[in-house]
Amino acid sequence: MISSELLMDFAGLSRSLGAVRLSFSGNIALKGSSGSGFSSVSVDSRTLREGALFVALAGSSGDGHCFVEAAFKAGAAAAMVESSKLEDCNLVDIAKAMGRELLVVDNTLRGLQDAARVYLEQFPGLLKIGITGSSGKSTTKEITAAIIREEKNTVMNPGNLNSETGLPLSVFEVRPGHEAGVFELGMNRKGEIAELAAVLKPNIALITNIGSAHIGILGSKQAIAEEKKNIFSQFAGKGIALIPEDDEFRDFLARGVRGRVCFYGAKSFGELGEIRDLGLEGTEIRWGGELIRFAMPGKHNLADAFAALAIAGELPVSRGAVKRGLEAARPLFGRGEILRGRTMLIRDCYNANPESLREAVEFCDGLDWPGRRVYVIGDMLELGDNSRAAHERAGGLLAASAADRVFLYGKETETAAGVMRAALEKGEGAVSFFHTGDMGELSRALDAYVQNGDLVLLKGSRGCALEQLSGMLAGEAVEPEDTR
Repeated sequence: MISSELLMDFAGLSRSLGAVRLSFSGNIALKGSSGSGFSSVSVDSRTLREGALFVALAGSSGDGHCFVEAAFKAGAAAAMVESSKLEDCNLVDIAKAMGRELLVVDNTLRGLQDAARVYLEQFPGLLKIGITGSSGKSTTKEITAAIIREEKNTVMNPGNLNSETGLPLSVFEVRPGHEAGVFELGMNRKGEIAELAAVLKPNIALITNIGSAHIGILGSKQAIAEEKKNIFSQFAGKGIALIPEDDEFRDFLARGVRGRVCFYGAKSFGELGEIRDLGLEGTEIRWGGELIRFAMPGKHNLADAFAALAIAGELPVSRGAVKRGLEAARPLFGRGEILRGRTMLIRDCYNANPESLREAVEFCDGLDWPGRRVYVIGDMLELGDNSRAAHERAGGLLAASAADRVFLYGKETETAAGVMRAALEKGEGAVSFFHTGDMGELSRALDAYVQNGDLVLLKGSRGCALEQLSGMLAGEAVEPEDTR
């Protein structure tokens, strides 16, 4: 929770940013603010707290400059605004009338990022850990923080606040007592990782993998690798770069890094002993003589655990902390959650790309399950020109899977449906399927087919919103069991 104490004063921040400060605060006293400064940062006038700095961002769904007055009414102490919007939005008169302050910059997104960088520089002793990759970022972050917080006061970005705005906002969660910060860096456009690295300036930076996620934005896996590699761009000789040992781009990612490069994975850990797959119950790991029950199932989650162990080894932390942290780790919403109810529901629908779809299907295929398997597969989005080929491969994967029936949802999965239909017509023993672009029709078809005791996989990109089927599929579902 954010403290009510001041994070920074306006005078110091405006000097650091080269911003113009227009102060009309007079004798205004704000709850949660003890002087001319801010106690939190927000980009949403509806949810900000008293004493906040409101940053007016211009986005595709609206311009934050139109909500400066609402932000002041909600208790914002000041607003960061763009100089070009002062007259258009009558911002000076609004600030005067309400006795508040304006920090005027050329670009508020850059201003937010620069403010976060300046704020973070107040904590030179904080160990800063950055994590990026095509998939597994959030899970790796959660596992890493679970281990490190066993021995160090640790802060991390909540949920998936990893974007050009999310990471800077997360940085303002750092407080003087924190010893380590674990931050995830996401990407939705070219150049974003470099911008976020310039905010965080990580001491340790890890790449989980290079896959096809966002290939529609960057065009190729090589371009994705080039973008993700920018997480190392702020190193000045002392940084530690952690790169997966079996990634096809490992040598490219390591080349030219101004710091120490370490490759990680199952073959690189001297502490790693026997690994036993427990199916839906997770994995049993022998680590430095300790027997650890890691509750997040599947090889993909185990790979994320190895990434977290690579980070933990650089601190280092004790074997006891590793054991307690791994055993405490649990999946985030929509990332391989297991809900036990009338069906065994695997809710893995926060995101999807060709690699993560294959991992999910192969995991479900490999389970020792006595009942039927039902795979509900939504579109894989943001694949651009690669979408048709990727969904063709998905159709082949699903046609040959161990599912009893596949339910396809969305426009992009029409391609997968065509492949599955052709396989059935050839009499190759392919899996039967149902396809629709209508959520109501999908729900009714599933309700008619699914039986108690079925294993159900929900897998699709976030835009498909497959999680809304959870209640109908699992019934009185029990959230993931705590087996600690």
